[in-house]
Amino acid sequence: MLRIVPGRNVQRVLVANRGEIAVRVMRTCREMGIPTVAVYSDADRDALHVELADDAYHIGPSAPVESYLNVGRILDAAHRSGATMVHPGYGFLAENADLARRVAEEGLTFVGPPPEAMLLMGDKAAARRTADKAGAPTIPGTPDPIDPDQAAKEAERIGFPLVVKAAFGGGGKGMHLVKSADELGDAVERSAREARAYFGRPEIYLERYVTRAHHVEAQVLADARGHVSFLGERDCSLQRRYQKLVEESPSPAVDKKLRTRIGNAAVAIAKAAGYVNAGTVEFLVDEDGHFYFIEMNARLQVEHPVTEMVTGLDLVRLQILVALGETVEAAAESRGHAIECRINAEDPLRDFLPGPGLITRFEPPGGPFVRLDSGFGEGRRVVGDYDSLFAKLIVWGEDREAARRRMLRALNEFRVDGIPTTMPFHRWVADTEDFRKATVHTKWVEEALAAGGLAAMERTAVVPAGDGGRQGGAGPAVRPVHLQVEVDGRRVPVAVWGDEARTPPPPPASSAHGHASAGSGEIIAAPMQGTILRVMVEAGQAVESGQTVCILEAMKMENHIAATREGKVAEVAVSSGDVVDMGQPLIFIE
Repeated sequence: MLRIVPGRNVQRVLVANRGEIAVRVMRTCREMGIPTVAVYSDADRDALHVELADDAYHIGPSAPVESYLNVGRILDAAHRSGATMVHPGYGFLAENADLARRVAEEGLTFVGPPPEAMLLMGDKAAARRTADKAGAPTIPGTPDPIDPDQAAKEAERIGFPLVVKAAFGGGGKGMHLVKSADELGDAVERSAREARAYFGRPEIYLERYVTRAHHVEAQVLADARGHVSFLGERDCSLQRRYQKLVEESPSPAVDKKLRTRIGNAAVAIAKAAGYVNAGTVEFLVDEDGHFYFIEMNARLQVEHPVTEMVTGLDLVRLQILVALGETVEAAAESRGHAIECRINAEDPLRDFLPGPGLITRFEPPGGPFVRLDSGFGEGRRVVGDYDSLFAKLIVWGEDREAARRRMLRALNEFRVDGIPTTMPFHRWVADTEDFRKATVHTKWVEEALAAGGLAAMERTAVVPAGDGGRQGGAGPAVRPVHLQVEVDGRRVPVAVWGDEARTPPPPPASSAHGHASAGSGEIIAAPMQGTILRVMVEAGQAVESGQTVCILEAMKMENHIAATREGKVAEVAVSSGDVVDMGQPLIFIE
């Protein structure tokens, strides 16, 4: 049962985020009668979350470090708007203890855990020690963060295969599997580089790799009076490069006895950490049913809707009530089964290449027990400055098979044009025998794609679901594109009519497939807008077909740009740190 005491003070919530999670938080605030404040960068002037908020403040250029990651600008917007509370969403500053501390110091309320708990669980080594003290099983690894030059010695002690992880991050960023000592050096270098880029700190740690594991996480909720509730588990085993793609609740790998043990461990860890508010304790479950603590995410998770669908609880509402100091005891009664597909603006038929652009068609699915969380719509643009998450499609069914079939139906109804999406991937996954039988694991996606899954996925792309312009069928009805412009600092809505306004300009001919011939040579061009992280070749160097020539970061993903023929590098046209446009020449090969 849920016991709450309604708050009496008038509140105003600033949502320090963007996209679908900002929209998600604002919707709950509106239901609670709480006004909301949006913040936006240059790239998000006409974003949906800006329109839905009661007030909106510009916080800087498109680069996250100058806007959504800038604590000073976030707090300035909070004071200018008269906000009393700050909800960080997930990502960006959601697990930034400095933001939580400064919010409290300036007399505002942070909707999340206290900074002390955030620091403790954000340090992966300290989190492991906390789990040990709480009696939860942990995976063998380094007891503390290490510098890259210590990795070889520690790896010899731990043994292979192992995983290199960012010590002060999460979400799969900076995480790399190492199968042998020969692979260690490159993995450590890349992990440290990504850790510095995403989290501002290059420290890493090593951990034994559990093969064919299920990724199972426990949702907890704690109030400031010492009540800690376990709200069930989620299964996040379907991943690619450690990025979750499909989540479900309850986990098909967890029976009643194991659920009790996982729930007890999660509650014990939260209490040992002095945790308050919503959080997620993550575990790996091996083939024998043993489970191991891996980390705690001190925030609301991307996949929280599946828990809401099976429990009937609004986790954002509970977060706000906890932050207001109310007593919140939730005894979740899980019913049925829920599945979520994270739909990204990526082309799964081109190695999940990100594809920002203008959405020219957006027709969401409907029907019973179908939910769509998105920060986009028809006529809006998915920008390349942030991650590629486009929408989350969530369904509920009386059992897992009913939910699976409902998800397939909803995916086939969802029509999107103008950008690529991962819906062909999700349709393929949901129809595989392994997913039906719940035998997938954390490396299943890579293995299944390598074993012929790509061809099967191509067949799903012909389903008339309007995915990224790949499907045929009649065009959308004529409607205006709705834009927002600023006139003397005031936002003014504008409707633009005409087919030429609906269709993004075609890419340069040289970028149609990433490369274009130049006489007897080859021009390797940027397949998308992004930043050059590293150039791997130099003029005069011989290269082979398939060899990586540079690394391009776009939408928070590293993309390895490869040569499609052997030859010699005639010219390198870019340097590390350069921002390039789609179709811009990078490397010339003769």
